[in-house]
Amino acid sequence: MDIKEIQNLIKFVSKSGVEEVKIEREDFKITIKTKKNLPQQIVVDELPSKINIPPQAIVPVSQEVVQDKPLDLESAKTEDSNHIIVKSPIIGTFYRKPSPDKPAFVEVGKNIAEGDVLCVIEAMKLFNEIESEVSGKIVKILVDDQSPVEFDQPLFIIDPS
Repeated sequence: MDIKEIQNLIKFVSKSGVEEVKIEREDFKITIKTKKNLPQQIVVDELPSKINIPPQAIVPVSQEVVQDKPLDLESAKTEDSNHIIVKSPIIGTFYRKPSPDKPAFVEVGKNIAEGDVLCVIEAMKLFNEIESEVSGKIVKILVDDQSPVEFDQPLFIIDPS
């Protein structure tokens, strides 16, 4: 079984709702376990009915709006609906370079062809090259180098024109 088949199997198992799948063949064994959504337990301790806070302990708080990357992604989608979003096919650590002393695979503004390597994602000591499925120009890189990424997390925005 190659890595693509394993990745597809993991996707299938996670979407199916099955808790565990075991496959045994002559040359390998694989077990995939998922966690079901467990109900959250909320514990509330009894609070005192009245708390006295001295006036000198009260400090005004400034309100600040902080935007996360998902909002950034939404604004990128509205810029041009023709853009293609490359998502992570696996959970792991995102690397922009093949090694620390080498240049990054792609930079913003670089033209790429179908099949070009965009990044590497390390999962369980295996380095998986993520290749572009389209030709185009890199509009935005959404993940910092050496950051953990989740399955289906947006990594790049590509303009295919």
